[in-house]
Amino acid sequence: MRVLVAMSGGVDSAVAAARMVRDGHDVTGVHLALSKNPQSFRSGARGCCSLEDSHDARRVADRLGIPFYVWDLSDEFAERVVDDFLSEYAAGRTPNPCLRCNESIKFSAVLDRGRALGYDAVATGHYARLDRDGDDVVLRRAADDAKDQSYVLGVLDQDQLRHSLFPLAGTTKPDVRAEARELGFGVAKKPDSHDICFIPDGDTAGFLNRRLGTRPGDVVDEDGTVVGHHDGHHGFTVGQRRGLQLGRPAADGRPRYVLRIEPVDNRVVVGPRERLAVGRIEGIRATWTQRPVLGGWGGLAQVRAHGEPMPARIDSDATTMSVLLDDPATGIAPGQAVVVYDGDRVVGSSTIARTEA
Repeated sequence: MRVLVAMSGGVDSAVAAARMVRDGHDVTGVHLALSKNPQSFRSGARGCCSLEDSHDARRVADRLGIPFYVWDLSDEFAERVVDDFLSEYAAGRTPNPCLRCNESIKFSAVLDRGRALGYDAVATGHYARLDRDGDDVVLRRAADDAKDQSYVLGVLDQDQLRHSLFPLAGTTKPDVRAEARELGFGVAKKPDSHDICFIPDGDTAGFLNRRLGTRPGDVVDEDGTVVGHHDGHHGFTVGQRRGLQLGRPAADGRPRYVLRIEPVDNRVVVGPRERLAVGRIEGIRATWTQRPVLGGWGGLAQVRAHGEPMPARIDSDATTMSVLLDDPATGIAPGQAVVVYDGDRVVGSSTIARTEA
C-alpha cells in the first residue's frame, strides 16, 4: 500500500511513520506548512508547525530512508481554520480549531491531494482505533484513555476513514516514547504540543484583539446591571471566571462566571456558577462517521477534547442532534462540538448551536 504519513515533527507521527515502514508499506513523509511566516523555534510545548518542527520531521524521514516533502497548505489553513476561528469568536461562539483542521486540512486537503498523486491512505499519529466491519470502517476510542483523540476525529466521514490509518491505536504514550528512543529518534523527549498551533504564545485574547480589534462594551449581570467593562466580547467564553475585571462585587459575595455572550449588543453576561448548568444541547451541521443515525437512542456525549464522556439521550436526524444529558454539566458553549458515542464507537459530531438548563 502506498501511504502518505503526515509528519508534524513530534514523537507520535515519527513512530507512526516508522510502523508504516516496518509493516512493509511504500511510505512518503509530508510536513504541512500551515503558516506563511512560521517561527524558527517553538516555545516548549506551545504551538507546532515551526521551522524546528519541519527539520525534526525531515531528520526522522532521513533516518527511516523515506522520501520527505513539505506541502504549503497555508492558504487553505488560513481560509478554512483561522478565518473560521475568527468569525466564530466575532459571533460570540467558542470554536475548536483542531476539529476544523482535521476535517478541512489533514483529512480533506491532504487526502485529496494524496489520492490524486496515487496514494492509498494517509497515516497520522492520532490516538484512535479503526475496525473494519464489512465495507464500513468503525472509529473507536484509543486504548490509552489519557491520550484518546477520537473526539477531534469525530468530524470524519466514512470515505475519509476508509483512507485513514492510525498506527498508534493500541499503544500508550510511554510506550511510544520508548519505541522512539529505541529507534534513535531525537524527538523521543520532545514535549507534546497542547496549544492552538497558530497562537504559539498561548495568548488567545491577545490574538483575537489584534485580528478583530477592540470594541469596548459592558459586562452585566442577569438583570442588566452594568458590573464591569470589556474591550471586546470576543475575549470571553462561557464558563470563564478569570480576567472579568468587575468593578462591582456580587451582592452575595460569590464569584461570577461568564454565562453568555451577546454579540449584537456587545455585552458579556455574568452570574453565579450554578447558572452554568446545562441539561440539553442542540447541535447543528451534524457529521456522521457512518450512516446517519435517525431517531432517539442512548449513548455518550463529549464536549471537550480531554473531557469525560457523559451518559445522554440523543435524538438525531441527518443534520441535527438534540442531546439530553443524564446529569447537568457546566461550561458548555455554543460553537464547541458535541461528539456522540455508542460505547467506545464514535457515531458522529455536531456544532453546538444553543444550550438549555
